[in-house]
Amino acid sequence: MDLLLMIVISCAYGVILCCLLLFSGHGVDGVAYNYKASIECLAEPQHVQYKGGKLINPKFDLGLHGWEGMGGAKIEIRKSFSRNNFMVAYNRNEYNATFSQKLFMEKGYYYTFSAWVRVSEGSETTVSAAIITKENSKRVIASGNVYPGCWTMLKGGFQPEFPLPTELYFVCYNKTVDFWVDNVSLKEFNKTEWLQHQQRAITRVRKRKIVLDIKDKLGKPIRGVKVNIKFTKPYFHIGCGVTDTLLQHKKYQEWFLKKGFTASVFTNQMKWYWTESRRGIENYTIPDAMFQFFKKNKIEIRGHTVLWDKPKMNQYWLHDMTPKELLATAVRRLASIMARYSNDIFEWDVVNENLHFKFFEEKIGAQASGMFYHIAHVIDPNATLYLNEFNSLEIPGDVYAGPHKYINKWREIRSYPGNEDLTIGFGLQAHFGLGKPLMPYIRAVLDFLTETQMPIWLTEMDVPNNSNQVVYLEEIMREAFSHPGVEGIIVWAPWKPGINCTSLCLMDDNFNNTPAGDIVDKLMAEWRTLDLNGKTNSEGLYRYDGFLGDYNVVLYDPHSLNKVTRQIKITNKDPNPIVIPISI
Repeated sequence: MDLLLMIVISCAYGVILCCLLLFSGHGVDGVAYNYKASIECLAEPQHVQYKGGKLINPKFDLGLHGWEGMGGAKIEIRKSFSRNNFMVAYNRNEYNATFSQKLFMEKGYYYTFSAWVRVSEGSETTVSAAIITKENSKRVIASGNVYPGCWTMLKGGFQPEFPLPTELYFVCYNKTVDFWVDNVSLKEFNKTEWLQHQQRAITRVRKRKIVLDIKDKLGKPIRGVKVNIKFTKPYFHIGCGVTDTLLQHKKYQEWFLKKGFTASVFTNQMKWYWTESRRGIENYTIPDAMFQFFKKNKIEIRGHTVLWDKPKMNQYWLHDMTPKELLATAVRRLASIMARYSNDIFEWDVVNENLHFKFFEEKIGAQASGMFYHIAHVIDPNATLYLNEFNSLEIPGDVYAGPHKYINKWREIRSYPGNEDLTIGFGLQAHFGLGKPLMPYIRAVLDFLTETQMPIWLTEMDVPNNSNQVVYLEEIMREAFSHPGVEGIIVWAPWKPGINCTSLCLMDDNFNNTPAGDIVDKLMAEWRTLDLNGKTNSEGLYRYDGFLGDYNVVLYDPHSLNKVTRQIKITNKDPNPIVIPISI
């Protein structure tokens, strides 16, 4: 064959291959995101992710090549019982006396990190992975708890805002032990690849291929039946927090209903200090009125919050009680609010912020939260109970609220007698600060929590009012919606008239959208199935791709003149594709 012709054919083949890869959603390099995260402590580390990404010698098959000792530590390669190489830092006198690798991070890329870590002896220890930034300061990109005798997975990530020559290293907060690491990975994805991951996940998790199978009374397929489909309610909840100003402003109520939110939460009006500011005098007038508005309009309500572990958020008269008095009073509070709204509140934050604070544990005992969740389930067995915490998504460096700590608290509560099979969801407040939210870290946290097979919500999500607010808001909402483990988002944007908006506001005092309001509207519209009209084929089938949720289906047979209306609910429990038989 002519050489020039061979080159042309080869180039054409390459173009076609690239197009196929791009069309498939895997990008030119074909690398999909790995949602896998281990929440167990294992005898041997699992395989390295992404073959280590851009790291040199990630499995230590080449000895110490590419790695250096840090903080005065000595480092060496050892072998496990299975003859697997791992790296050890010993003779440690500083927390950061571990090991490091120099590398370069590109601006605009999403870097996902993972590693397997362990300590030689002692008890549970907190460790972090970090990078050195342009200002020569530390930025934590993952953290967790490690133990002697087994390996723990760290997972996290980072997004540099400028080209960054940096150093990846570890911190172990026990200087008396040897620190072990294996199978380290730092994989970069560009923005196109990251968005492709999201779109593939949305198609897989949030949508179904739906087939209407239309037959007559004799079971024969009917061709040419006119089909009208209207999407009436999404399965994935997007809601908004409100205050009692809702009761005084008819236009606020109209605005809320027009938005199409399917859930809400009262920012303060169900909290204990609101309903019983003075001991023994309860007042539910305002929350009752708010509750009736949402119940009338068939909007789900998250109960926030029954108890709060933060000392200063508890009434002064609670602080002076004996442990026995406080326990009895807290149980009375549980019974008062939960029985009042039982079967109508679909989710309860039972003990708020019990990772950072321990008001009830310090006064009643270490099992206080476990006991409260047990009692809550007895009072309202149909509601899903939640933990609710800040900084778990927002700040990788908060060692009190990382995913390992959160899962340990969840296990602790489920270890209380009677709680072993209790569904306890993870509430992530998602109060982001002024800096750029770290999408790879957010995704890694959601990966970890999803491994528990418990529901996850972003319960109080907001972004400060700054020049990047709408960009960050959209990124966070897309990341949450696309993740398989998340079931809902509450946008924390309560409105009060005449208040200068320094946080997240969706509208102004005239109920006109802010730019942030436009973003929320855009996403909610994007994640709905458009109205559909068509006809069944020769097999009596009508196929469409639709988001999970409720549909109103109207069928009209022009031959028999029969008309049928059906309500269809598609959930994440349904197969894909799902065939729905309808007789007309």
